[in-house]
Amino acid sequence: MLRAENITKSYVDRVLFANISFDIGDRDRIALIGPNGSGKTTLFDIIDGDTLPDSGQINKRKDGTIGYLRQDINPSSGNPLLEEVEGASTEITAIAEKMAVVHKGLEDSDTTNHDRLLTQLGDLQHSYELAGGYDVHHEAQAILSGLGFKQSDYTRPLSEFSGGWLMRAELAKLLLIKPDLLLLDEPTNHLDLEAQIWFEKYLASYRGAVMLTSHDRAFLNRVVNKVLAIEPGEVVLHHGNYDSYVIAKQKKMEQLEASAKRQERQIEKETKFINRFRSQATKASVVQSRIKKLEKIQVITIPRTTKKIHFAFPEPPHSGREVITLKHIKKAYGAKIIYTDLNLTLERGDRVTLVGPNGAGKTTLLKILAGVLPFEDGERVLGTGVVVAYYAQYVLDLLKPENTVLEELARSAPNQLEQNLRRILGGFLFSGDDVRKTVAVLSGGEKARVALAKILMQPSNFLLMDEPTNHLDIASREILADALEAYKGTICLITHDRTLIQQTANKIIEIQAGVPEIFPGDYAGYLYRKEHGAPPPVEKEAKKQEAAQAVPEEEEFDDGRGWVAVRQAPKKKPKPPADPQVALLKKLQQASKDVAKQLAANETRLAEFEAQLAEIEVSFAKPEFYKDSEAVQSTMEKHHQLKTDIVQLTEEWETLTLEAERINGELAEAEEK
Repeated sequence: MLRAENITKSYVDRVLFANISFDIGDRDRIALIGPNGSGKTTLFDIIDGDTLPDSGQINKRKDGTIGYLRQDINPSSGNPLLEEVEGASTEITAIAEKMAVVHKGLEDSDTTNHDRLLTQLGDLQHSYELAGGYDVHHEAQAILSGLGFKQSDYTRPLSEFSGGWLMRAELAKLLLIKPDLLLLDEPTNHLDLEAQIWFEKYLASYRGAVMLTSHDRAFLNRVVNKVLAIEPGEVVLHHGNYDSYVIAKQKKMEQLEASAKRQERQIEKETKFINRFRSQATKASVVQSRIKKLEKIQVITIPRTTKKIHFAFPEPPHSGREVITLKHIKKAYGAKIIYTDLNLTLERGDRVTLVGPNGAGKTTLLKILAGVLPFEDGERVLGTGVVVAYYAQYVLDLLKPENTVLEELARSAPNQLEQNLRRILGGFLFSGDDVRKTVAVLSGGEKARVALAKILMQPSNFLLMDEPTNHLDIASREILADALEAYKGTICLITHDRTLIQQTANKIIEIQAGVPEIFPGDYAGYLYRKEHGAPPPVEKEAKKQEAAQAVPEEEEFDDGRGWVAVRQAPKKKPKPPADPQVALLKKLQQASKDVAKQLAANETRLAEFEAQLAEIEVSFAKPEFYKDSEAVQSTMEKHHQLKTDIVQLTEEWETLTLEAERINGELAEAEEK
C-alpha cells in the first residue's frame, strides 16, 4: 500500500527521526508509539502529504487513498449530523447527482432519447452500487450508532456538538468512505468503553490498512499486529502487538545491560594495563596500541526504562466497614432526571469502577459520592472515620503556575521530608532537576502527574477519581496503576482505560438509565457475566474452594468503645466436584450438537438467498423490467443486499465447518480416553 524511504525530519537543532524506512501492507494494523514530542503526529503529517520531510520520500500505490483523523477538529459545517456523514463520500454524491439529472431527463424526454437515458441510468446505477451508494444511509447510521450517537442526534446540526463528539463524527465520516489507509491519531481519546469495543470489532474486519497512535494499552493489544516505535536514537519495527513489543524490548534491554557490563569490565581492564605500564619504555608501543583501541570503543548507553514503582504513601485512618451509603437519592438537571431512587453502599476495601455509556450518570454519581454535587432528595451517609479525596480534571487548574513541582507537592504534605517528597515524585517520573521546574512550563500530562501525586499524598481512606488517565501516556498510566495498588483505602473511579480497570477493580458497577448494577470481581469477570449471564468458571471454582475451606469470617462493628470483631459460623463443605473427563465429554457433545444446528440453519438460509438472487438475475434479462425506474432501483438494492448476505453467510458457513471439525476431533479423542 505504502512505502516510506529514508525519511528524516528535524526542527531547529532537534532531530525527530533520521533515515527511517518502513512498509505499510494492505491489511496491516500498525501502532506508532513513542514519548510525547517524539514526532508521531509529524510522521502522520508526512505520510498524509501535509508536511514535507527534510529528506526521503513517501511512495504510495497510484490509486491508494488515505484518511487522516487528527486530534484537533475544527468544524466548518452546520449540516445535520447524518447528512454530513453521508456526504463524506464525494464519489457517491457525484453519481447520485448524475442519476438525479438522468431521472429528470426521463420525465421530460421524448421517445428518441428515452432508451439512451435508460442505458445511461443503468450504467450509473451499476456504478452507484459498486461505490456502495445503496448502503450508504444504513451504513452511516450503523457507524454513528456504534460510536455512541443516538437516533435523535442524526438531525442535530454539527455545530451543536462538543469537541469529543465532533471527533466521533469525523471518525464516522472516515469509516464510511473506507480509505485504503486509515491514519488515526489518538482515536480512543473521546470514546467510552462501549464505543471502544465496537470500534475494535469494526477495525478487525476493516479491509484497508490502519496506522494509529493510542495510550490505551488494551486497545493496542486487541487491534495491532505491528509496532513502529520511535525510541531514543532509532526507530524500531516490531511484529506483534504492544505487549509482545514490551517483552521484546525488555529482552533487548537485558542483553544491552549484559553487553554494557562486559564492555565496562573490558574498559576497566585496558585502563588498568595502560596505567600500570604507561611509564615503562619497553611497553610504550603496546600501551599506545591499547590507548587507540580504548578510544575506538563506542560506549554502550542504556536508555531509561519505567520500572514498577513501590510507593510509600501516608497510612490512612481506619474507617468503618460501610464507607458510604446513598439512600433514595433523587437527582435531576432541570427537566432531565438522572436518578429517581438511587440506593448504593460501598464497603471498606472496595475498589470500584463505574462503567456505562456516556450520559448514563457516572460522573453525577461520582460527584454525589464525593459530596461536591447537591441532590433534590435522599440521604448521603459517610461511614465512621471516612476521609474523602476527590480527583477530577479541574484540579489541574488549581495548581499554582509559579510553584515548582516540589513546592506544589509539599503543599499537600507539609510535614514530609524533602527526601520522601523527591522519592514520591521520582515514582511519578520527576527526577533530578525536574522537581525544580515550575508548574507553568509543564505539559498537560506532567501537570496530571503532579495532581495525582498530591491527591495520593493526602491521608485519605476514600479516593474518588474521574478519568485520571486523561493526558497520561502508557508509562504514566502504568505508574498510576502501581500507585493505586499501593493505596490502602477504598477506591471508586471512572476510566475508559481497560488495563487500569483490570489491574485495579475488584467490583464493577454498571450504570444504565439511572440504575446501578453491581458485578463483584474484576473487569474480565464482568465482561464474562455480561456475555454469558453467569460468573466465569474460574470464579465459580474459587468460590467452591473458599467454601470448602470453611474458615470463620470476621464481622466488624463499632460499639462506641472501639472496634469489635465477631466470628461467623463456619460454612459447610461443598460436595466433591464431578469427574472432569465426564464433564468434558458432556461439554463437547453439547458443543457438537449446537454447531451442527447452526450449520443446518446457515445452509437453509444460504439456499433461500441464492434462489432469490437467481430469480432476480433472470428478471434483469427481460427488457420490460427497465420500464419502471422505481422498481428497478428497489430490485437493484435487494440484489445488492442479497449478494452481501450470501458472502456473509458463506464466511459463517466456512467458520462453522472448521469449528465443527475441531469440536468433533476433540470429542473423538475424549471418547477414546
